[in-house]
Amino acid sequence: MSDAISIRFESRLLAPHERVWAWISSINGIAAELWPFLRMTSPKRVQSLADVQVEPGVRLFRSYLLLFGVVPIDYSDMTLLELTLGIGFIEQSPMGSMTLWRHERHIAPCPSAPDAVLLVDQLTLQPRLARRLTGWFVRHLFAHRHKVLSDNLDGAEQGAPVDVSASRPRR
Repeated sequence: MSDAISIRFESRLLAPHERVWAWISSINGIAAELWPFLRMTSPKRVQSLADVQVEPGVRLFRSYLLLFGVVPIDYSDMTLLELTLGIGFIEQSPMGSMTLWRHERHIAPCPSAPDAVLLVDQLTLQPRLARRLTGWFVRHLFAHRHKVLSDNLDGAEQGAPVDVSASRPRR
């Protein structure tokens, strides 16, 4: 995985744990985070993670990624390796544009603010092409996602993203 890009985002959210989980595990929450840059398709029967039977490592469904909600640019065979209800998940989905896409997302207690939670996104990706452009896009997309989370979850504060990909050699 020497070519992998690793990016970490962490936001302190001043919202109840249950509300944050409901948001991050719902299709509507994910759609709001991605809009207006991307839209991900999903089967009509799937409105949240509660609607799927998760078998670790087995594809749940194919999702198409639509740039600006219209132009198909990629697909993702949505696959969860782990799901801990109310806490988080590890998604490692085969994608057309990536040799590796791993998204770990979890909610943790916030030691400095008992009424808040930390939402952590850890990404590891290996683009097939346009490595720098893809890394730039994913960084900006997740910065946008965390801003949307902050804007929608009761006056939460956005944490600064920490990008650890700079420590790796470039190709």
